[in-house]
Amino acid sequence: MKGRIVRGIGGFYYVKTDDTKEVFECRPRGIFRKDLKKPLVGDIVDIEITDVKDMEGSIVNIYDRQNSLIRPAAANVDQAMVIFALASPEPLPGLLDRFLIRERYEGVPVVICINKTDLADEKKREEFAGIYSRSGHELIFISAKTGEGEEDLRRCLEGRVTVLSGPSGVGKSTLINTLTNLKLRQTGELSRKLKRGKQTSTDAELIELNENTFIIDTPGFSSLDVPDIDEMELQDYYPEISALKGGCYFNACSHTHEPDCAVRDAVEKNEIHKIRYASYSGIYEELSNRRKY
Repeated sequence: MKGRIVRGIGGFYYVKTDDTKEVFECRPRGIFRKDLKKPLVGDIVDIEITDVKDMEGSIVNIYDRQNSLIRPAAANVDQAMVIFALASPEPLPGLLDRFLIRERYEGVPVVICINKTDLADEKKREEFAGIYSRSGHELIFISAKTGEGEEDLRRCLEGRVTVLSGPSGVGKSTLINTLTNLKLRQTGELSRKLKRGKQTSTDAELIELNENTFIIDTPGFSSLDVPDIDEMELQDYYPEISALKGGCYFNACSHTHEPDCAVRDAVEKNEIHKIRYASYSGIYEELSNRRKY
């Protein structure tokens, strides 16, 4: 029986079958452990029913994946949507950039979704939009509380499998409740002291919005590692920087210290946002130091 993994918890995988739309609790066959192939939420699989009454089965085949992500762990996605808040907690562009780099590395398009617009003024929205106006990513602003931007959000999701990610406390669970019109999960209470959400999700979960539209909810994150790329490749992950690399005096310009650098000139002219350039410079140094050890 063919189906799709909709959730994974502690070695158990919950498979929604294509024919009956029922969900079976399954264990993977031992062959997958031998081959070091771990099932992922979003995988298309074949299962054998071992107990009809208790809705239990075994995963006997995992179909070839369109793609797979390590963090968040998911398979067969069309795009990722990273969700940050415009306020409470304050957005962290450096953390967002790390997510964008990781997804570009995996070849997955990313939509940037900024929630809680009701907690900030128009000036703050414009300032944040200015940071990412040349990043090559679609940017939408929403308020899960007031409904602002919901039409744009649904347009971005329609007809796709989208993995949703973001730091704790940005309102992701509230947003999903709005999209599904159901209380699928208890919304976490925001910590007043740290301004961070108490994490209420512990695993990835695939949710069907309609026949052709799926979202994969994933646990919140507070840090992300940059993929193991050469530091000179980093510029290719910043479209606004990559577009200017041919204008530098040195062909192998790192854009960090060399003279006659088109990128640093663009930063001085505010053609590249200083926050994005600072993020690039910091990650470049991190990658450079990583290769020394």
